[in-house]
This record gives sequence, structure tokens and C-alpha cells, in this order.
Amino acid sequence: MATDTEPVDQVIRLFAEESRVRAFAAVALGAGTPAAVARTAGLSARETAVALHRLGEQGVVVEGTDGALGVAYDLFRDHAREAARRERTAVGPVAGEPVLRTFVRDGRLVRLPAQWNRKKLVLRHIAEQTFEPGVAYPERVVDEKLRAWCEESDEIDHVTLRRYLVDLHHLRRSEGIYRMPSADEASGESSHG
Repeated sequence: MATDTEPVDQVIRLFAEESRVRAFAAVALGAGTPAAVARTAGLSARETAVALHRLGEQGVVVEGTDGALGVAYDLFRDHAREAARRERTAVGPVAGEPVLRTFVRDGRLVRLPAQWNRKKLVLRHIAEQTFEPGVAYPERVVDEKLRAWCEESDEIDHVTLRRYLVDLHHLRRSEGIYRMPSADEASGESSHG
């Protein structure tokens, strides 16, 4: 099954081979013939032929009307525009993925963003990934769960993280017991606050 990102993934895989990268770089630097690519890239004629063939198959190197090789810059622009379009039209948690990838890695908080909107996005993500709505958690369990998020960060500890989650109403605290409000409770609270 093809995905929207498949053409971009194919281009990325294309550059996993050093000879193709070197041949591409030679073309980008102005080498217009296979012989010039081989000289510029320091490749054998065979390596050059194979690399140019694969680069041509994926459409990143094309032959111009004058017969000279060139980079298909339009292809890269189109891929970049398509990626930007997908990012703009994304909704829900997907819309914040670039922010989350920056501040959360392998289920660990690298650091909290300085910008408040980004900080709220990261904290909401942590709450949603860590707690189930309506379930009662003793403080010791909350601390244990939040400690796991802070293992990679020297900038924040589980106590600070817990305080942020309570302050933002991602967790409610009552007599040492914490509970994540359900979506209905959270929306009712925001309409009253």
C-alpha cells in the first residue's frame, strides 16, 4: 500500500549509497556528462553508470534538452511543498509532531520548551501518554511514572512536571490521589474557567 510519504522515502533511500551521493553531488556541481561525473566524484565508469541509472530512475538527475545532466530541483521543491501542505492540514496530535520530536525522544522528555504554547502541547502529550482518564493514582505512582519521563533531562524533575500537570488541569489532586479528568470533565471545566 502506497503512502503520501513514499516518494520522499524512496529519495531518502536513494541517498543511502555513497556512490549515488557522490554522483549526485558531481551533477549538482555542474558535471554534465558521465565521464565528468566519474572524474568529479572519483568513481569508476561502472560505479558512475550504476549510480546515474538509479538517480535517473528516481528522477533526481535528468538529461536536459542539450543532453547535459542536471539536478531535478523541481522534484525536491514539489516534495518540500507536499510535506509542508501535509503539515499544515494535519489535525490533532499530528499537528504538534515537529514540536514533540524536538522535545520528546524515545518516550523521554529532553527538555521543556520555553515557549508557553509548545510547553502546553508537550505537557498534554505527557499526560495523555502516561495516565488514563478517571483512574485514581496514588502520588507515589504518579511520581514513578513521571520520573521515567525525566530520566534524560537535567533541566526538569518529576516534581516540577507533576506541578505543571496539576496547574494545567491535566491531573487533579485530592488527598494525595491524582486523577486525569475525562474529556467531558475537562471541557466542562474550560467552559467555566
